[in-house]
Amino acid sequence: MVWIKRMFKLNRLTDYAVVIMSQMALTPGAIRNAAELARETAVPQPTVAKILGILTKSELVSAHRGAAGGYSLASAPDEIPVSDIIEALEGPIALTACVEGTPDICGTQALCPLRGHWNRVNLAIKDALEKVSLSELAIVHGPPDLAIRGPGEELQRPL
Repeated sequence: MVWIKRMFKLNRLTDYAVVIMSQMALTPGAIRNAAELARETAVPQPTVAKILGILTKSELVSAHRGAAGGYSLASAPDEIPVSDIIEALEGPIALTACVEGTPDICGTQALCPLRGHWNRVNLAIKDALEKVSLSELAIVHGPPDLAIRGPGEELQRPL
């Protein structure tokens, strides 16, 4: 039997949401539209629009109507923890269904020797994610071909 190791990871929409919000954090207060953000992040425009809708409902992003409308961060980047972005897209941060605060019910919960112990792990993960702000993620590191682009600059993929 071959065992495949799988990593704990976020879904693609959540990853894109963090990328989009990190891009927006480079110009806090600026009103950006989905087309600009799609061009600058290389995330498809329909996906950007969908994510902006979810982030608006979660009050992480504010929508602005009109000809010059678009979206802006609802708070300063240093006031937005990564945990809020993840929870907006994924729901409560939990590794298992038997964690307090999740709607899932485990069929073996009454007999499980780990009952109640997963909360400690989940709280540690949530606490760590709450301590990382959007502004920390938006800091540009590394060579220019890997960096987030400034407003108006199109992302170029390395050849």
